[in-house]
Amino acid sequence: MSKKIVVTGGSGKAGRAVVKDLLEHGYDVLNVDLAPSREPLAPYLKVDLTDLGQAFEVLQGIDAVVHLAAIPAPGLQTEETTFRINMASTYNIFSAATSLGLERVVWASSETTLGLPFDREQPAYAPIDEDHPLYPESSYALSKVLSEEMARQFNRWSGLPFIGLRLSNIMEPDDYQRFPGFWDDPRQRKWNLWGYVDARDVAQSCRLGLEADIRGAEAFIIAAADTVMNRPNRELMAAVFPDVTLREGTGDFETLLAIDKARKLLGYAPNYSWRDHL
Repeated sequence: MSKKIVVTGGSGKAGRAVVKDLLEHGYDVLNVDLAPSREPLAPYLKVDLTDLGQAFEVLQGIDAVVHLAAIPAPGLQTEETTFRINMASTYNIFSAATSLGLERVVWASSETTLGLPFDREQPAYAPIDEDHPLYPESSYALSKVLSEEMARQFNRWSGLPFIGLRLSNIMEPDDYQRFPGFWDDPRQRKWNLWGYVDARDVAQSCRLGLEADIRGAEAFIIAAADTVMNRPNRELMAAVFPDVTLREGTGDFETLLAIDKARKLLGYAPNYSWRDHL
């Protein structure tokens, strides 16, 4: 019997890819969102996850949850609204999952926890990894930092594994046509160290999060294997962050959002790059 998975936010850019990937790998998927998907591959249920009762109801009889639902980026709603909705929905999913005895929670944290857009704080070093200090610069980023701590405490209370994915800027194949517009000015995309991730690789990371032998509450940077740029990292760093150490052995076009931990513990291996499309 296939495992029953709820994907919250399954109608969004990441969610659509995750739902499709899980179905292709034999999972039984329910898309939970405020609006139906433009790609209705799985059953859909309209749910307001800021309501604890609805969160409990939708996770009844479910094996695990992939929690992607949130206001997806800073600046889309007011700071207070973003913080309140993201924290409430995440608390409700974590609470319902532990109370109902689900097998695990995979959930979307964010690269913004690391200090984006690197105006107030410069990177401590590059490539940035999970040991880098967290410098939330918006209520959105703060909600993700606090949710990572909340995951640690729910794990401590329950033993339920929590896999937090610090997702980079999510792209679909059609988005790659915009990339040449980044190349003339290295400052244009310095805000996340020229990072990105293909939605299909996000889907891979979510599936691996469901399957990996993880017992605690872990956070993983999830990015493509390369940058969005066509010039070497040493040139980019010299132009924008001349005082930041670029670690020895970093490849010319290697991601500066390090994915070594995800490779090691999840088996994550990004398959998609803009370089295959342009």
